[in-house]
Amino acid sequence: MTNSKSDDFFNEITPGAKNFNLLTFFFLYIAQSIPKSFFSTIIPVMMRQENFELSTIGAMQLIKLPWILKFLWSPYVDKKCQTTDDYKRWILGSEIIYAASIFVVAFLDFSVDFSTIILLIFISFAASATQDIATDALAVLSFSKKDKSMVNSIQSMGSFGGVMIGSGLLLLLFQKIGWTSLVPYVGLFVLLAIIPLLFNNSLHFKKKEKKDTAKLKDLWLFFKQKDQNIWRQIGFLFLYYSGLIGTLAMLKPYLVDIGFSTNQIGFIFGIIGTALGFIASFFGGIIVRKLGRYRSRLLFGGLILLTTIYFLIIMSIPYSALLLYLGIIMLWCSYGMATIIVYTTAMDHVRPGKEGTDFTIQTVITHLSSMFIAILSGYVAQHYGYRTLASVEVGFATFTLIYILIAFKKKKA
Repeated sequence: MTNSKSDDFFNEITPGAKNFNLLTFFFLYIAQSIPKSFFSTIIPVMMRQENFELSTIGAMQLIKLPWILKFLWSPYVDKKCQTTDDYKRWILGSEIIYAASIFVVAFLDFSVDFSTIILLIFISFAASATQDIATDALAVLSFSKKDKSMVNSIQSMGSFGGVMIGSGLLLLLFQKIGWTSLVPYVGLFVLLAIIPLLFNNSLHFKKKEKKDTAKLKDLWLFFKQKDQNIWRQIGFLFLYYSGLIGTLAMLKPYLVDIGFSTNQIGFIFGIIGTALGFIASFFGGIIVRKLGRYRSRLLFGGLILLTTIYFLIIMSIPYSALLLYLGIIMLWCSYGMATIIVYTTAMDHVRPGKEGTDFTIQTVITHLSSMFIAILSGYVAQHYGYRTLASVEVGFATFTLIYILIAFKKKKA
């Protein structure tokens, strides 16, 4: 395991300080998510309003590349961060660059300065990805194994809350007050979100040893570990979302096909779905803390399987709005809880001195897996229909549950 501190070291932190630590990380995680969600949503909308071609709009997904490629510079962040103050400096520096890029964007004309705006947003995403590396590593080091599920609840709640605000509420505000009036406040929020970190003196851990300093080669050495049976964890990361992602990816076009309007779909995903994920993340952290890793993997995996079976049933019978809404509730609750056990076990499988590197590698594995499943689900839905896709998702969820029972049976962690 990865924690470099004893339980006694963690027990020195008072409950009040622990709660303030959780609040600090909540603001850091939501600061990443709100601008990223806002720009990812609003840029395609504004491009379409300016009559950009759909192929060009689709290519704008490349601005998210820093979040996929951040593992490439995560060893450098780990190498430079040996103390709590080092991590704080990296987080603060990243946030300042993040906010500054957004402030400049606010005063540019979208139709005239489009290329400059996209470049600045790309830089802001790179800064937020760097902040994420340092924040994740600091979270790994600052909480005991018992409390890691709670900080992962905070991480997931920040992510879901940021999406809800960035792609939901801010989109509504944008329609009322416009680009120049709204965007500066997005940058201001990024700066305000670091205030708890500035005043937090209870975040501390034992200084890293020089022999644990991260290097670029640690990216592939992560996959060569033997003592932790890392490939069991990699298999888990690749499989766990597979029963959900296909349904999540194809649910929007399915709703279009059955007559839902764009506003209805936006409300279901941007507000209701993310709010459910936010709530489920909170309870997911409590469940992992109470039941432990192994039983939580099984419980949430069982909930995912139940959700996939439910969607197979409702896609095999005449349409019912009530049944569909119940399925959407199950889907987002399953997803919210699944993120907690994924993040928590990822924190368990990091090496001393390489916390940011190892956690980032594991999250990238989930991103790549989700991308693969989403592409596959589109092909299946296009050629064989939504019902067949639902059957495939049941198969993925069943296989994942069997994998957990076999791979983690002895360890039960």
